[in-house]
Amino acid sequence: MPGAVIGWDMSAALALGDALGVPPAAAAELLPVIEAVMVRKLNEDLAANGSPGFKP
Repeated sequence: MPGAVIGWDMSAALALGDALGVPPAAAAELLPVIEAVMVRKLNEDLAANGSPGFKP
């Protein structure tokens, strides 16, 4: 899917959480749920507003 968001780099997200003082267990529990919503919303926005190479 060129131009679509398919997911986050979870290693980076966990490292960012650690740097911000988020307990690792909380980050591991919450990040997948947050990621799913953000990916869906970003792709909806890309589809609505256009993005080079995006094919819904």
